[in-house]
Amino acid sequence: MTSAAPVSPAVPWAQAWGRSLYGERGFYRSDVGPAGHFATATHGATGRVLARALLRLARERGCTGGVVDVGAGRGELLRHLRELDDAVPLLGVDVVDRPAGLAPDVAWLSSPGGASLPEDLAPRDALVVAHEWLDVVPCTVAEVDGGGTLREVLVDPLGGGETLGAPLDGADLSWCAEHWREALDASAVPGDRVEVGRSRDAAWADLLGRLDGGLALAVDYGHRRGSRPPGGTLTAFREGREVSPVADGSCDLTAHVAVDSLRADEVLRQRDALHRLGVSGRTPEHGLASRDPASYLAGLAESGAAGALLDPTGYGGFWWVLARG
Repeated sequence: MTSAAPVSPAVPWAQAWGRSLYGERGFYRSDVGPAGHFATATHGATGRVLARALLRLARERGCTGGVVDVGAGRGELLRHLRELDDAVPLLGVDVVDRPAGLAPDVAWLSSPGGASLPEDLAPRDALVVAHEWLDVVPCTVAEVDGGGTLREVLVDPLGGGETLGAPLDGADLSWCAEHWREALDASAVPGDRVEVGRSRDAAWADLLGRLDGGLALAVDYGHRRGSRPPGGTLTAFREGREVSPVADGSCDLTAHVAVDSLRADEVLRQRDALHRLGVSGRTPEHGLASRDPASYLAGLAESGAAGALLDPTGYGGFWWVLARG
């Protein structure tokens, strides 16, 4: 349960979170960039395997308008996509200016950050990929107090100390009643927490509303009804380590997504989605080692990357949320 007194004026977590990541000196605007602190499945060898699967998904679903990467970071996934296909139209969207070194024909739009998308983002017949985007859309954080009331959590942006604010009400309370009922039930105990997914639902709906044909795919870690984490999931990462969340711009701030509150045509685990797209993780046959050692080593590297993407305790446990515009 939160009890530490704030050092500076406390504000709602969603406000501090947004400023910490996307403000003028926010974490995502730093020169180092997120890749300097943590890796995602879009980086390195796993990124290449994932990119190949996404190109296949785009072909199978008739997405002739190319691939749009929302929350593109420094263009890691886009680079893989271009290396694999030199003709598919590509567009990256992120809070930073166009990263250096992207192929000249890869388009780029700078975004305000968080739930806000560029005004002129209007994909047509494209596969729009939001890879670990929704988990960094700031949302209201609430906690059950000693009397069983769900209250908004306030935070000192610099020191990290938390206090409990006013009882949750309005649209946020309605969202909890529909999607995170456990925090309102008699079984809830003081200290139980909720990350109210209403802002993520709205961001996703905004993205879908911009589609002219095509398909949107959100890839993220998350949870569904019946398995909501009672303590919440808000956490932070800095220099490759998980750390206590503090909204001072020094670390990534993230919380799991309530994937079943999002508008969707299909929701499934990444492991199952990638199996459908031909990702198997099988190692190359041993005879190739003597016939073509270089190809054998490349095949081993790819099978290892595929295995990481399929691992149910890691990337394979991510959720894929698919929806037509």
